[in-house]
Amino acid sequence: MTVWTPAGPGQTALPYPFYVDIVTKRYFDGVDNKNLTQVLDCFTPDAILTEVTSNTVHDGRDTAIRAMFERLFSDFSAIWHGNFVHVVDPEANAVNSQFTVLITPNGGDELRYENCNRFYLKDRLFHRVFVYMSGDNLLQPGEA
Repeated sequence: MTVWTPAGPGQTALPYPFYVDIVTKRYFDGVDNKNLTQVLDCFTPDAILTEVTSNTVHDGRDTAIRAMFERLFSDFSAIWHGNFVHVVDPEANAVNSQFTVLITPNGGDELRYENCNRFYLKDRLFHRVFVYMSGDNLLQPGEA
């Protein structure tokens, strides 16, 4: 049995549109509409999401990743992701997405970020996600 590693051997290449669809129409659509079930359905149970610029690690879809999104959804009144540029690497079963984020803290002014995420898939779901933010880390740990 081969141990899974990001971009390691044994990856199953998927069609280009699949990568764009899971990132934009499933994941970010779920984030922007605060649909926690839709967002979590994009991750494997043992997924790890790392906000790289502050080295914040969220380990586990149903624990740390869930808590992080619950906090994000409660702390911000509006979230929007758009202006996407994708680079798909089917051989590595990965996609890079660069995008704009407009996000409004409860009772605050809208913030603008220019971010980039690297998504590695396993079994058609996100298994490792690396988030690079242009400003303060908004993906703080929640109560797991």
